[in-house]
Amino acid sequence: MAGSRTVQGRRFTSNVIPSMVVAVDLLCLLVSAPVAVILYTVIAQQTVVPGVHTAAGFIAGVAFFLIRQSRGVYSHSFVILQSGDTAVAVDYLMSALLSSAIVWQFGLVDEFSRGLTLAYVGSVVALLFVSRFVLRAALRRLATNGRIRQRVVLYGADKETLTRTCRMLDLQALPQLLLVGVADDYNRDAAPVVVDDLPFIGGFPELLAMARDGEVDQVLIALSDMTRERIELIIEKLSEVAVDVSLIPREAIALAPDYRVNFVGQIPVLTLWQRQMRDGNTIVKDVEDFIIATLALVFLSPLLLVTAAAIKLTSRGPVIFKQPRFGFNNREIMVWKFRSMYTDRQDVSGAARTTKGDPRVTPVGRVIRKLSIDELPQIWNVLRGEMSIVGPRPHATHMKVGDHYYFDAVRGYAARHRVKPGITGLAQVRGLRGEIQTIDRAKRRVELDRYYIDNWSLMLDLRIMVETVVNLAFDKNAY
Repeated sequence: MAGSRTVQGRRFTSNVIPSMVVAVDLLCLLVSAPVAVILYTVIAQQTVVPGVHTAAGFIAGVAFFLIRQSRGVYSHSFVILQSGDTAVAVDYLMSALLSSAIVWQFGLVDEFSRGLTLAYVGSVVALLFVSRFVLRAALRRLATNGRIRQRVVLYGADKETLTRTCRMLDLQALPQLLLVGVADDYNRDAAPVVVDDLPFIGGFPELLAMARDGEVDQVLIALSDMTRERIELIIEKLSEVAVDVSLIPREAIALAPDYRVNFVGQIPVLTLWQRQMRDGNTIVKDVEDFIIATLALVFLSPLLLVTAAAIKLTSRGPVIFKQPRFGFNNREIMVWKFRSMYTDRQDVSGAARTTKGDPRVTPVGRVIRKLSIDELPQIWNVLRGEMSIVGPRPHATHMKVGDHYYFDAVRGYAARHRVKPGITGLAQVRGLRGEIQTIDRAKRRVELDRYYIDNWSLMLDLRIMVETVVNLAFDKNAY
C-alpha cells in the first residue's frame, strides 16, 4: 500500500482495494453472528448455547476465505466488483456446507441448532451480497474524489500500442486508474506520440523526475522496439524511486482480449488456447459417451435391424457406408453410416454436396436421412473411442462450401477438432444441420462448434441431446 499526503488528506493507490474487500467480507461474517442470535432468540424463543456453533462458524469462515483466495478474488477485486461478484454468496454456501459436514462427521449434530445455523448462513449471504453494491459505490466515490488513485505513465509506446491500451483501459472503466501522460525519448527526431488529450510529459529524465517528486505511482513500459540493454537501464533507474514498474509485451495488446495470463512454474505466459475437456472433464465425457452409447445400442437395436433390412432389400450394395472424415486432432477416422445412396453414385471424398432431391439418394435413404437414422451406426464409432455423442460434426476430408474447401474457406476451422467429433452438436440444434451453401453459414457453424468446445459442460451436452430429439420432427435442412 502506497500513499502520499495531499491537501485533502491521505491518498492511497489501488493496491489498497484488496485489503478493503477482505475487511468488508470479515465484517459481514462478524456482524452476522449477533444478527443471527437475535433472530433465533426472537423467533424460536430459545437461548443460544455457544460451543459447536462458534467452531462451525470459524471453520466456515476460514474455508470461505480460502475459496475466495484460490479464485483470485482478492488479487483482482476491483475488476470483479465491477460485475457485481454475485459468486460471493455461492462461495459462502459451499463453505457452510463443508462446515456442516465436519460437524456431522464428528457426531456433534445433536448439539447443533439447525435454526441458528440457517439464521447465520442467511445473514452472511445477505450481507455479503448487499456489501458488493455498497463497496462498489464507495470505491467509485473514493476514486472519483482522488482518495484512491493509481497515477500511471505509459513509456515507450508507439501510436498503435498507445491507442489500443487507452481504449482497453477506457472500456474497462476503472475509475481508480488515472493516465497522467506519455513519456518517450527513444526517437528524439520523431514527433512525440500523443493520443486524444493524454499529454506528452517528455523523455526518461522528465519521467524519473516526476517519480522522484511522488507524482507517479506506476510506469507501464511498452516493449515495442526496445533493446534488452535499454530496458535493463530503464528498470535500473526506476528501481531507485518508489514507483511500481510493469512491462506490456506487444502481444498483450495485439492479442487482447483473446488470452489469459497463466504461469508455467514461475514463468508468466499468455495462454491463447486452453483445453476445456481435460483431466476430470475428460473422464466425465468418456463415461457419458459409454453409458449413453451402450443404452442407445440396446434400445435402438430393433430400429437398427429394421433399417438394415430395408436398405438390403431395396438396393444393391452393403448396408454400411464408411467415409474418411476429420476426427480428434485432425486425424482421419472412418465414420460409419447407413448407406443412403446408390452404390455406383456414392462420393466417398464428400466433395459433391448432397442437395434437395438429390438423384443419388435411394427412397429408403431419403427417409433415414430426414430422421437422421443414417447417423446411428456412429454409435459404434463412439464405443470405439473415435467419436462422442455430442460434439462438432465430423466433416468429410474434401467437403466444400461454395467453391472452396471448408478448411480454406473458414479461418480457424481446424480449431473445432480439439475435441472428438459428435453424432450431434450445438450447430445442428441451432438450425445449421445439413447442406451449408454460403460462407457466412459455414462461419456460423464453426463459431458454434468453437463456442461448444470453450463452454463445455455435462448439462450443455444433455440439453443438446434433448433439443436434437425435439428438432428431428421440425428440421427442414436434412435431405
